[in-house]
Amino acid sequence: MRYLCVHGHFYQPPRENPFLEAIELQDSAYPYHDWNERVASECYAPNATSRILDGEQRIIQLVNNYSRISFNFGPTLLSWIEQKAPKTYEALREADTSSRERYSGHGSAIAQAYNHMIMPLANCRDKITQVKWGIRDFEHRFGRLPEGMWLPETAVDTETLDVLAANGIKFTILAPRQAKRIRKRGSRSWQDVSGDRVDPSRAYLVQLPSKRTISVFFYDGPISQGVAFERLLDNGQRFADRLNSGFSDARQWPQLVHIATDGESYGHHHRFGEMALSYALHHIETNKLAQLTNYGEFLERHPADHFTEIVNNSSWSCVHGVERWRTNCGCNSGGHAGWNQEWRAPLRAALDWLRDELMPFYEQKAGPLLKDVWAARDEYVQVILNRAEENVRNFLQSHATHSLSNEEQVAALKLLEMQRHAMLMYTSCGWFFDELSGLETVQVMQYAGRAIRLAQDFGVDGIESGFMDRLAGAKSNLPEHRDGKTIYEKWVKPAAVSTDQLAGHYAISSLFEPFGERTKVYCYNVEREDYTLEVEGKQKLAVGRARFNSEVTRESASLGFAVLHLGDHNIAGGASHFEKIEDYDQLKASLMDSFSKADTTQALQALTERFSGGKTFSLRTLFRDEQRKIVDLILKESLATAAAAYRSIYENQAALIRFLNGLSIPIPAAFQSAAEIALNSQLKQAFEQRDPDLDAIQSYLKEATATNITLDVPGLEYAFRRRLEKEAEFFASKPTNLEMAQKLATLLKFASTLPFPMVLWEVQNICYRPLITTMDELREQAQSGDEAAKTLFDALAQLRESLRINGQ
Repeated sequence: MRYLCVHGHFYQPPRENPFLEAIELQDSAYPYHDWNERVASECYAPNATSRILDGEQRIIQLVNNYSRISFNFGPTLLSWIEQKAPKTYEALREADTSSRERYSGHGSAIAQAYNHMIMPLANCRDKITQVKWGIRDFEHRFGRLPEGMWLPETAVDTETLDVLAANGIKFTILAPRQAKRIRKRGSRSWQDVSGDRVDPSRAYLVQLPSKRTISVFFYDGPISQGVAFERLLDNGQRFADRLNSGFSDARQWPQLVHIATDGESYGHHHRFGEMALSYALHHIETNKLAQLTNYGEFLERHPADHFTEIVNNSSWSCVHGVERWRTNCGCNSGGHAGWNQEWRAPLRAALDWLRDELMPFYEQKAGPLLKDVWAARDEYVQVILNRAEENVRNFLQSHATHSLSNEEQVAALKLLEMQRHAMLMYTSCGWFFDELSGLETVQVMQYAGRAIRLAQDFGVDGIESGFMDRLAGAKSNLPEHRDGKTIYEKWVKPAAVSTDQLAGHYAISSLFEPFGERTKVYCYNVEREDYTLEVEGKQKLAVGRARFNSEVTRESASLGFAVLHLGDHNIAGGASHFEKIEDYDQLKASLMDSFSKADTTQALQALTERFSGGKTFSLRTLFRDEQRKIVDLILKESLATAAAAYRSIYENQAALIRFLNGLSIPIPAAFQSAAEIALNSQLKQAFEQRDPDLDAIQSYLKEATATNITLDVPGLEYAFRRRLEKEAEFFASKPTNLEMAQKLATLLKFASTLPFPMVLWEVQNICYRPLITTMDELREQAQSGDEAAKTLFDALAQLRESLRINGQ
């Protein structure tokens, strides 16, 4: 009667620009676009196809860890995965389906309160919406209602549990220190278990003031700590042994050993942690040391026979309760002597003030439009999950007090968006780390800024200044950032996006990539009304009109724009609304005339005069991704010229550089820089070729070794990995093609000789099933003397060996 359950809480701090509903480029995640993409590559995707290895470190099985554990994903993260990592998203859905077959109809996925708000610090109305949104998001993605719900940071109070129970949630998971006292069913005697003394091997029942009940599981603290902080995941056998040590022969009841940690432990925080997890579960199950289960199945088989009372206002990541999210309690991420977190209290006070200011305003403005403004907010998640026009229309029809005009529909959606951001601004990460100017804290301020901007669209005065005045009480640890007000001025206000900026972005981008009559720019749909592009040598002029429609609020505006590119990074333009079409036509004619006469001075003057008052733009004002893309295009020719120059310098000095290295004499910085730029550039280009010249690559690598050059390992590994993945896809599409199999095997053999390790995870995933299946189909033919079949079989066997796949 021994049961084992491992729970992973998968979550990432939100990183999107609230005005664009998208994550912009994050250089710190190099070579990935952003940190979500990086963590997905290191953790979320590997857990969907984890490896179990034999004694020679060859793959004997690919397993979906999610189907064997209990897990939850933050809804905001899952939304990103659905769009940007669809294979992983489908693997999560499949895991829940297969786990229901494995665990008596109980899926392993559980829900989460929507945007990682610290629930005990939320007002009751926000608690209700967070739970309802979490449930609806879960149902949308997994096709069933959730049995359990993860509370952000396991932060809990009795009211939160009551809200969970009222919405049909059967259980949640808490830390052992969150148990206050317990008693056996039928007994009146309570036992004090505070201070991590609760027995985690059974379910407990909480009786709530409403007469409802909810089950709670207190995870095994020491083993969970071992996973997170004691490097248990360095060795799968050690992990399995530690899990098994949680059982006790002294227990005379069906006992559950279960742990809960951040899911990112399995691969991101601890490299190959997902393989340690796979091995441990496989070892325990095959050796019948325990039966794998999930919370829903265990609860059905062994309902709680003990009651518990929780420690109110407690959490798993703050020993002071929930003070980490409102005071300078001493909990922080460390590493900054002399810093304090006194800023936490004024930040929360400022947000509470903003929330309380927006609530009556929302009721006042939404009341004439929506039958029940708070019921509408509770169900608005239906729109967040599907912004298709028909779905939005159906939502508004079901909640509207009357048939809404277009303007009233926009108003209703803007008010609901204001409320969404008024909850997003409480995302827990804003208080978790050490510094007020940190990315996560700026992010919650940006959510607040978005809510404020939406309120200002209705003519609200003074709300932004009132908010900023309160932020001034939050003091940064860094003198250059001063306080929250300064930080808001620096990073929140500039992040706001106007329709004029959007038009400017569209105009500049149109110079470098062709747009159709309809295109999408982040969360806006753009319909072209007029467009003319003139090109003279390196100079370009674009003039046009377009209608910009927000997918989020359905707000729409038609703007005219003009942009002049004088070559390189010299770009000037403007955008604004034209009251009369004749004014636009006149500007267009004037600009075209000036451009045809090569009178750029006159063209620039016309642009400046028409688009004065802050409606001008340049390459500097572009959104970050497009800015980088266009800068790369502009730089391409210059970089090629520079690379050739550095190559020439290096070739002229290569012998001298090698000679100096031989004498252990430091290389002059100019020569060193030239050599590093030249060789890394040539290697990257060679790796990216459709048919890489392996001899040339080897020659460059020998040069790098001889001249003691530092290689750009992340960039080079990433480039060649992507090339290998493309070749793997070609092979997987035609696994009986001998030439494709041999080419991939050759590239893999070459990869093993590189002076840095290659990540072959995705290549193995792509090839595993078609390779094994094709070899099984060919084996009999090859053994019977069919020469063609034998040649192909042998090539596939070589490929299998290169991929470290066990063929037995």
